[in-house]
Amino acid sequence: MGILNTTPDSFSDGGKFRTAKDAIARAELMIKNGVDLIDIGGESTRPGAEPVSLQEELDRVLPVIEALQNCGVALSIDTYKAETMRQALKVGVDCVNDIWAFRQEGAISSVLESVDCGVVLMHMQRDPLTMQFNPEYKDVVAEANAFLKERADLLIEKGIDKTRIAIDPGFGFGKSLEHNLRMLADFEKFSSLGYPALAGMSRKSMLGKVTGKEVNERVASSIAAAVMAADRGAKIVRVHDVPETVDALKLWEAIRN
Repeated sequence: MGILNTTPDSFSDGGKFRTAKDAIARAELMIKNGVDLIDIGGESTRPGAEPVSLQEELDRVLPVIEALQNCGVALSIDTYKAETMRQALKVGVDCVNDIWAFRQEGAISSVLESVDCGVVLMHMQRDPLTMQFNPEYKDVVAEANAFLKERADLLIEKGIDKTRIAIDPGFGFGKSLEHNLRMLADFEKFSSLGYPALAGMSRKSMLGKVTGKEVNERVASSIAAAVMAADRGAKIVRVHDVPETVDALKLWEAIRN
């Protein structure tokens, strides 16, 4: 899953792909480099990020989604707003990736309107403004798993087929470095729920804390994290550095096979 942020303030690539033209060019490069799925976001969810209006988010993402129709890979919308989900699905995304796990009003109804879109449920403690203020868990893996199971069960109860659901434990979303490292070490436990598990660690602060590197110097550690997650059962890795990660995973897959 390649990350395409059409935002001015995302932590790693904010401002780089704000115009539809720049975003489309970035998407085309990711496709050339072997991406399978492009995750398009119009609102930063970095720690402390301020929310944006519905109209601003729509203005950022819809032209990009429209331009990428028939691009040859699947498209995902990274949003928690029900109306953005609805509009993006009408224009033609294949998946909705929601950091709030469809807890916002109207979100479940929006994806119920589609008969086959994928949904990604993510675990987050509190909200983006406060999530990194002393996050606490007795057992971060068990607690994230329990939350994701509860949300998946609810979606199934509401009419979403189980085969449409993927889960994301939410690296960096209300987690300390110790919590993040524990989740990566025990990532195989997230597969126990029976859903494809997504790992999103690309360039995040957890990697900076381990390596001492700034955001744009975390390519190597991001690739290592993606391979370690794949080796522990991740079916999707969400990344900024597509060609490097694709090459690393090709080697990992060749060894595994």
